[in-house]
Amino acid sequence: MAALTPATAFAAGDPLQKYAQQKLRWERCEAGGPAGFECAKVKVPLNYSDPGGRTIDLAISRIKAGNAKERHGVLLMNSGGPGIESLTMPLGMEPRLSAEVRARFDLIGFDPRGVGQSAPISCGLTADEMTSYHPHTARTFPKDVARARSVADKCWAKAGDVLPHLTTRNTARDMDIVRAALRERKISYFGYSYGTYLGAVYTQMFPRRSDRFVLDSALDPKLVWRGSLRGVAPGAELAFTRWTEWAAARHATYGLGPTPEKVRKAYWDLVARADRTPVDTTGGAVDGGYIRSQYGAFVGVRTVTPWIVALKASAAGGPPAPAGPAASPVTAGAVAPESAPVRSADARAKDGAFSADVPVDNQPAVTWATFCGDTRSWPRDPEQYRRDVLRDRAKYPLAGDLGAGVQPCAFWKSAAGEPATVVSNDAHALIVQNEWDPQATLAMAQGMRRALHGARMVTVAGGEGHGAVVAGPSCADAAVTRYLAQDRLPANDYACGAS
Repeated sequence: MAALTPATAFAAGDPLQKYAQQKLRWERCEAGGPAGFECAKVKVPLNYSDPGGRTIDLAISRIKAGNAKERHGVLLMNSGGPGIESLTMPLGMEPRLSAEVRARFDLIGFDPRGVGQSAPISCGLTADEMTSYHPHTARTFPKDVARARSVADKCWAKAGDVLPHLTTRNTARDMDIVRAALRERKISYFGYSYGTYLGAVYTQMFPRRSDRFVLDSALDPKLVWRGSLRGVAPGAELAFTRWTEWAAARHATYGLGPTPEKVRKAYWDLVARADRTPVDTTGGAVDGGYIRSQYGAFVGVRTVTPWIVALKASAAGGPPAPAGPAASPVTAGAVAPESAPVRSADARAKDGAFSADVPVDNQPAVTWATFCGDTRSWPRDPEQYRRDVLRDRAKYPLAGDLGAGVQPCAFWKSAAGEPATVVSNDAHALIVQNEWDPQATLAMAQGMRRALHGARMVTVAGGEGHGAVVAGPSCADAAVTRYLAQDRLPANDYACGAS
């Protein structure tokens, strides 16, 4: 392989230069998998303050550009979390990208440090400890505090040697090592949900190495991370109000009330009744707190309404309701950590070197490491969380307490080694955003737009759910194609109609 040119290499004497010069060994990612889907390992320092010390291997993947003559470069991808595996993202995104884009870019997936096939960590968490949103009551608050403390203690006991290094800034540094190891002067990028923040941090840290960046369902860099969790509540109230209007206009069909006020009352009566007597669902009996925790479903008015009707019927003695709406718009890229079952060792052993066991709590473990390690702004006093919960719940009844509750970061043993990244630059990024996104809300995306002064934003008016292009097809697809294939940003921010 050719040596790095000065434009892609690190400066002479830079201790990171040896990582830039490593040779990658590509092989089929999975035995029996697509021949064109290749994987390799990239070595990076665990601690960038000690680049000569301990190293870890990152798993990266590649689908080569469709036309070698038209090839422009590489398009790195991140599917959110933090903590979600992105190694297979090129396979998922390939059919969503136009032929024009596919001709020009190698699609590059990677599991970020600590995630999936890249030195995965575990905290040994229980199912209850793997969720971040818990309804608040005075009676359960001591349990909430104990749970948060337990998560922090478990993580530091099991992965304390790695936790300080699992930060967004270090993942951005890893991306730059990947860039250099791929012999590229610059990288282009497609980031979803948390991946939008990661991309924005990269543009801030490495502006001269940032090419075409697409940010789908963007987060406000100023809110990381407690503000991001609390920031879902205002959007939830807006979506809930929209839903009450929609359902009232269809009272003849659903029977929830002929006015928005009566629909709202019907919902809160249901929540109060479920708190007194849990409602039977196919997934077990649920209380009012659980029903409220599904706040994100209200952006999907057509799918959430039959569920509310079924819950009402079940509460009145009818058959069990479904455990949730037919199609939840809250996807795996949500800010709140989610978990996925671990595949059996036998199943993974058949897949090859790039499919090792991943702990069941890997994603939430990385989520907390990142959330707590990225910023020093987390309150350390549990009483501050109690006060904020009561304030947010009064202002945003639907979900105010869910995002403001006490989290493990209150008890994290080590504050962030670096200050939170201030994102403010002229990056020519393209932000694409659904108007009704329950996790990366429209207000959050507008915050990202303010931080990236050279960016443009396309809003899918009426678009529902978490992910515009990712969950497409979308009216924003054409703008993405023009930008990635031709480097043409829209002249101005604009909105297009949901398809």
